[in-house]
Amino acid sequence: MEMTEMTGVSLKRGSVAVEDNDSVAPGEAKRQKVSECSPTKGQDGLENNSLPSSEKVPGPRETAGEGKKNSDPQSEAEEEEEEDEDGLSEEGEEEEEAESFANMMKHGLTELDVGITKFVSSHQGFSGILKERYSDFVVHEIGKDGRISHLSDLSVPVDEEDPSEDVFTVLTAEEKQRLEELQLFKNKETSVAIEVIEDTKEKRTVIHQAIKSLFPGLETKTEDREGKKYIVAYHAAGKKALANPRKHSWPKSRGSYCHFVLYKENKDTMDAINLLSKYLRVKPNIFSYMGTKDKRAITVQEIAVLKITAQRLAHLNKCLMNFKLGNFSYQKNPLKLGELQGNHFTVVLRNITGTDDQVEQAMNSLKEIGFINYYGMQRFGTTAVPTYQVGRAILQNSWAEVMDLILKPRSGAEKGYLVKCREEWAKTKDPAAALRKLPVKRCVEGQLLRGLSKYGLKNIVSAFGIIPRNNRLMYIHSYQSYVWNNMVSKRIEEYGLNPVPGDLVLKGATATCIEEDDVNNYSIHDVVMPLPGFDVIYPQHKISEAYREMLTADNLDIDNMRHKIRDYSLSGAYRKIIIRPQNVSWEVVAYDDPKIPLFNTDVDHLEGKPPPVFASEGKYRALKMDFSLPPSTYATMAIREVLKMDTSIKNQTQLNTTWLR
Repeated sequence: MEMTEMTGVSLKRGSVAVEDNDSVAPGEAKRQKVSECSPTKGQDGLENNSLPSSEKVPGPRETAGEGKKNSDPQSEAEEEEEEDEDGLSEEGEEEEEAESFANMMKHGLTELDVGITKFVSSHQGFSGILKERYSDFVVHEIGKDGRISHLSDLSVPVDEEDPSEDVFTVLTAEEKQRLEELQLFKNKETSVAIEVIEDTKEKRTVIHQAIKSLFPGLETKTEDREGKKYIVAYHAAGKKALANPRKHSWPKSRGSYCHFVLYKENKDTMDAINLLSKYLRVKPNIFSYMGTKDKRAITVQEIAVLKITAQRLAHLNKCLMNFKLGNFSYQKNPLKLGELQGNHFTVVLRNITGTDDQVEQAMNSLKEIGFINYYGMQRFGTTAVPTYQVGRAILQNSWAEVMDLILKPRSGAEKGYLVKCREEWAKTKDPAAALRKLPVKRCVEGQLLRGLSKYGLKNIVSAFGIIPRNNRLMYIHSYQSYVWNNMVSKRIEEYGLNPVPGDLVLKGATATCIEEDDVNNYSIHDVVMPLPGFDVIYPQHKISEAYREMLTADNLDIDNMRHKIRDYSLSGAYRKIIIRPQNVSWEVVAYDDPKIPLFNTDVDHLEGKPPPVFASEGKYRALKMDFSLPPSTYATMAIREVLKMDTSIKNQTQLNTTWLR
């Protein structure tokens, strides 16, 4: 297949992809608003319970066999032990990231490193700025019924059983803090007494309701003390009460789950849920969702939460910036990962250089042919040690190498505390000493070091097992993706964009080979290729041998993909090699001010903001495009096909970004 020349695209730092975004655009960072909703006095940071690695282990899209599972109980218990040890604020981390990012990326991966080498279209590429502002990338979830999720209604369903709004204001900040400490067993008190200043039954009822609503796990009673009335809060069921929503106060006629649409800016799904759970004083595992949405974007998705009222959720709209909750309803069931049909993207590429004809050719090709369904760069991590290398070592049962890859010093700048931690590890091989250098314990390095402290250097398998299952599996999924990308490039180079005998297609969930006399019944959009595993078949042509050669070179047996540890046994899956986006539309607009938004968000519509007015002859031109993709596909790979660019952060940080200065 003839390759067209790749052109550059100017990007700002961290602006490559929605699926892996660790940055905040200049001028767009907003401190989280703190109000009476604040979970603890003076705390405006977020403790990240989702265990993001400093390496940023890539989040999986929901592919067959790769759905995200809940963290195991052991890991949750380990996390609780570290509740108060995370000492850095988000703001400090972001400043440090900004200083080190460009240097770090000099040692990062390029597309060539992970097998992304081909294009399917013949148009000439052009440049543009992707995600100059996170608001240039908007993702709306497509639910299982095919409807696109929008935030369109902030009202709360009328429910006579809900307490009055007074429950949110009747307690003072000091009383809330004392109750919080009692709820979390953070002091020696066994109860907290609150004096009823205006002693009426109505006032006492509101205080009872406020405590029970805002502090799950606490019970209340009224006591007379020296002629004064007090509401006394106490634990009824020990520590377990904190994890479980109150059952006796939930109306039997109402569905157990409150479903709502979550609109968020520049925050990934797990961070958002951790923040909501902290403000609601509940465990994150009572939330459910159909798919994870990532940080550097505006995203809209459906969330379900167990036995939390819409009224209480809506109150958070007064407390949190960059979040909005709405479209509330009560349902019988939670949401499940993988139930979504996909995502709808609205993307702005600023300062494009392509002519109208080039844009037309590029977008028509995307609409009619599609793009190669590569796993995007964010699947493989952002630092000098790719996640697929760790995955390969796990599959090889090379546990000393797994430990070394995660903990060893690496090229490029990192956060200072991580550099010190790695240096300490290289010098002493003492996990406890290295752990002391880490103020943030919930990164993968911190989890592994704690495991090594607990189980010893001779039991790396158990130490590694402390990391939540999800994060451990992401490493080996990254290796599968690495193999798949390389094999798909070989398939397209060898056979082009037509189905050939020996290619695989799916009939239901079963893969079968295309026979010689059946080729004309299929198109390239039907062809799938396997992620390596013990429960897949391989194409019956040259690419089958290419799979075998690649795994053999990595000291893996393609005929035996079962691992000694069941968790790491790969069953494999099938993935279409070409994806054709749906609902594709686009327009080219002119503008003068690079900071103005070029379309309205759901919140803009709710607030009645007028649509942006474009210049007839502006300094700059932007390509605004809309398209829908199924789960497990990467919008960045669609944009790569339009622009003919290398989407790696390493490449982007070397390109010119001076046009705005």
